[in-house]
Amino acid sequence: MWLEIICGLIIYRLYRCFFCDDDDVLDVETSDSKALFSVGERLVKIYGGKVYAGLRIPDADTATPQNIDLVLVSKGEAVVIAVKNFSGLISVNPDGSWVCEGYSKRKTEHHPDPVAETKKQASILESYLEQRGVALPEGYLSCKVILSNPKVCTIQSSNFPSEVVTHDQWLQLKPEPKSMFSGWIKGAFHSGKKEMQESIHQKLNFILSTAPMWDRLELKGNKYVLGEFLEFKGKQEDVEALRNIKRSKISRLVVQKTSMLGFAPSRLQVLYSPRDYRSEGASGSEWKEVTVRSSTEVLFQPESSDKLRKFKLSSIVSMSLSA
Repeated sequence: MWLEIICGLIIYRLYRCFFCDDDDVLDVETSDSKALFSVGERLVKIYGGKVYAGLRIPDADTATPQNIDLVLVSKGEAVVIAVKNFSGLISVNPDGSWVCEGYSKRKTEHHPDPVAETKKQASILESYLEQRGVALPEGYLSCKVILSNPKVCTIQSSNFPSEVVTHDQWLQLKPEPKSMFSGWIKGAFHSGKKEMQESIHQKLNFILSTAPMWDRLELKGNKYVLGEFLEFKGKQEDVEALRNIKRSKISRLVVQKTSMLGFAPSRLQVLYSPRDYRSEGASGSEWKEVTVRSSTEVLFQPESSDKLRKFKLSSIVSMSLSA
């Protein structure tokens, strides 16, 4: 009997080792990050432009980075967006703070005024842009708070500030320019100032593309983790082969399998592109390749956790590094 149990445990471990390569993914709560990127993707589909996620803008008053979920940049406007993945019944207190009561559990959560926080983020971003040489016209920068979770219900939604996009409103957004939220993408300039508009638009995109932000892991199953890449772990020869992947030199890497027939790969191809501030990415000829064991790991510090995490390369789709 004991022999059968031991053999069963051995077979189970071998199965998890060779066929289940997303153990680390299951150990991390990624719903908030997934909601953030899902919102960003939908905004681009609806309004066009570009979305910058996970920014860490320096705050001169506190000398600490200010985290900003999303910044949507389109022609004539930029919007600072906070994505709230709250679930339950939400109401607004007279002082602007929010109360969230869960459905299944008798648990009440209190949150500082998200609109006030987002307006502060917009002010810090505007100051940062001025320091880098871009003074935005009045009304160019606005803010929104999006309730992205379908399991959220707003009590007396009329009490919520106009900057709040409830989940029902979020579902109703459409790509038509005259939709109920067409004010998001309003023209800040007259047609006679088209050159000025394009100049600010280009400078704004360049500054945000080079601004400090969280490193980003894209994991299997359309999951994301924001945080800080620390180092690679594994066999010495694999770590040595990856020595050139540093944030000062590399902006992005992509992990590809080398095996066929659906079996867990013993080795993986890692493609990485050199950092170049003059363009948004490397061309195909600039990508470099290295092959390492699939057991190689990435040591990563998630932004929402005090615990260091190790992710197997086999569970990673890509990794983007901030400058």
